[in-house]
Amino acid sequence: MKRREFIMLLGGATVAWPLAARAQQAAMPVVGFLNSTTPDADRLRAFRQGLKDIGYVEGENVAIEYRWAANQNDRLPGLAAELVRRRVAVIVATGGTLPALAAKAATTTIPIVFGVGDDPVKLGLVSSLARPGGNATGINFFLGELTAKRLEILRELVPAAARVALLVNAANATRAASTVRDAEEAAHAMALQINVFRASNSDEIHAAFDTLQRQRPDALFVGSDPFFTIRRVQLATLAARHGLPASFGSRENVEAGGLMSYGTNIDEAFRQNGDYTGRILNGEKPSDLPVVQSTKFELVINLPTAKTLGITVSASPFARADEVIE
Repeated sequence: MKRREFIMLLGGATVAWPLAARAQQAAMPVVGFLNSTTPDADRLRAFRQGLKDIGYVEGENVAIEYRWAANQNDRLPGLAAELVRRRVAVIVATGGTLPALAAKAATTTIPIVFGVGDDPVKLGLVSSLARPGGNATGINFFLGELTAKRLEILRELVPAAARVALLVNAANATRAASTVRDAEEAAHAMALQINVFRASNSDEIHAAFDTLQRQRPDALFVGSDPFFTIRRVQLATLAARHGLPASFGSRENVEAGGLMSYGTNIDEAFRQNGDYTGRILNGEKPSDLPVVQSTKFELVINLPTAKTLGITVSASPFARADEVIE
């Protein structure tokens, strides 16, 4: 090869390499992550682990566009529309029912992986659990169905309780209404009186506890809602300050100092969200991926909190506990 031709070939290769690199970067799939609350390190770690198990690592071979509603659920439709305009490959809708409904309303073509606590068939997200049939599938981790069981365990821990305060997220009206309905039905069967309190931000939580201090209920039942998991330190601190035995739907609330929790391992649900997202990126269709239903429910009890409250944990809940924090 002549020297002139060699130099021209070398120059052409120099130009081609960055072009190839840019083309490879442009081809990196983008996942849209839509959530009703604010970033939670444990949940994100679990989601990324699920992706990694399928071969995807954020920043290496997949990009993630995050959209957080910060408990302002009226923002969710607009945030979902942004992800659709971004032409993401998959939308992951987590943090309750509303992100999933917003994503579903925004697109009928982009695959959606949801994480919801209510029946996705009744919500209209899928045609059936076994064969979703549309552009959405995901995880159903049963929140409403566990309300009665959680109230029952709280009664076991505080057998003298007659009046229970119920705290729900006012910004998540659908979930709040179903929690109130389920709790009141279960309370009636146990001859318990339920008083409902609503809060959707930090100030309203403080205001609710100010009222609780005056009314002095025997226990506190906090509705299963992602917002209350984000506010777990505030809730545990206030419950301790007011001497209230508090029941939660998430183990993180108990790790923060709450008395007990009973519910699905949400971190595992987020890991499964990541798994399904990776499988869809690999070419599988959401219509062919059955909705995963949680089968393991955890009872977690905080023993130091129980002792501080003067509660002796009886043999039955102690034996059934998946974890006792000591």
